[in-house]
Amino acid sequence: MAISSTSKLASALLVAAAVFAVTTAQNSPEDFVGPHNAARSDVDVGPVTWDDTVAAYAQDYAEQRRGDCALQHSDTGGRYGENIFWGSAGGDWSAADAVSSWVSEKQWYDHGSNSCSAPEGDSCGHYTQVVWRDSTAIGCGRVVCDNDGGVFITCNYSPPGNYEGQSPY
Repeated sequence: MAISSTSKLASALLVAAAVFAVTTAQNSPEDFVGPHNAARSDVDVGPVTWDDTVAAYAQDYAEQRRGDCALQHSDTGGRYGENIFWGSAGGDWSAADAVSSWVSEKQWYDHGSNSCSAPEGDSCGHYTQVVWRDSTAIGCGRVVCDNDGGVFITCNYSPPGNYEGQSPY
């Protein structure tokens, strides 16, 4: 029995859809919002919601980093706060990985003194942006970088946070 070109095309589309579903399954808006809100709940800060406008900004910037995967912040012009993440080639880096990386800085943050005791080269700024009380909306973007460059993930926050001398919550 001969397989028609229409059947081959339909099969190819089903395979492509399955691959897309697998690669986006751990990077949906809910996959970013959930871990943010868990970290915020831990310190009694209200939840964030997904914002399509902020997400479009984040995805556009991630696309700009596709060629080099450089850990370089965008120039938001003060509109948004921003966290960036890079995962090495070969890993299926997800929203949970990025947010977990940022939230792991909590171990060095002392809310009582609003200070950070992170080792040199590390900071608490990613964590404090995640839990910044006035940031109520997020949008994130993710790309697999060219030439086995890894994965670049960025989340933007509206309104922005991390103002010097101010406590995040």
